[in-house]
Amino acid sequence: MADSSDDESSSSASIEEGQEESPSGKRKANSQTQDAPSKKPKSGPASAPPLELAPAIASSTPSSNSSKPKPIIVLLDQARLETIKNRRGIFELLNCDDHRELCKRKLKLNPNDYRPDICHQEILALLDSPLNKAGLLKVYIKTSKNVLIDVHPSVRIPRTFKRFSGLMVQLLHKMKIKASSESTTLLKVIKNPFSQHLPAGTRVYGFSCQGNLYSPVKLAQAILPATAEQTGAAPICLVLGAMSSGHISMEDHPYIQEMISVSEYPLSGAAALSRLMGAFEHHWGIF
Repeated sequence: MADSSDDESSSSASIEEGQEESPSGKRKANSQTQDAPSKKPKSGPASAPPLELAPAIASSTPSSNSSKPKPIIVLLDQARLETIKNRRGIFELLNCDDHRELCKRKLKLNPNDYRPDICHQEILALLDSPLNKAGLLKVYIKTSKNVLIDVHPSVRIPRTFKRFSGLMVQLLHKMKIKASSESTTLLKVIKNPFSQHLPAGTRVYGFSCQGNLYSPVKLAQAILPATAEQTGAAPICLVLGAMSSGHISMEDHPYIQEMISVSEYPLSGAAALSRLMGAFEHHWGIF
């Protein structure tokens, strides 16, 4: 009996101690909540959209000038792009390096005239220019066999001449080349004459070392409008040769208005095109 009374007294004492401790615990919790600073919502301006969305938003709104800029048309004339079958029965692009003896003995031709690498260099100079990347250039090629080729602005021409030769052989045999992942036709053979592919009112200028000498900057100011988006300006077409010797003439292209030269020294086609593209880009503020 004495033991049970002692247990009851001890349990009642522990309960009273717990009741005494609980208010102190509440006070500590209340003091902690009072000391902690209250978090207020940020009352600032809404965050701006990322910069990547700016072009999409701008393009979705209709512009006041709905006319599309007219690209400069370039014709590479008299390009030596011809195919020949070798001893193994494989077609290759006829050139002076690989078929020199064949041109002399069997074909009775001057091998120095077969320079398809000139056309390769000129196409790279045109398609690599910022003017083409801005969508302001349209390129055509006309071979010495009167084959007219339409070049899409987004085509990626191979850098090496060997791969370029294989591409031209495939084009001349299949008449067109499409992109592997899309249905876009990158290169295709189109119908002659070239004049039917020019917009109405196009001003055509031929380039030769025997033409009238102009500074490239002054020429751009004379034949180009002030801006690429200017309405009412006539389209411009430039005709340059892609052959190793000789020059183009008005007899071959009766629609040429004037023969022009951009240097008092003989220049390669790629060098002349680089000077012209640089002047046009400077005139229109394309960098």
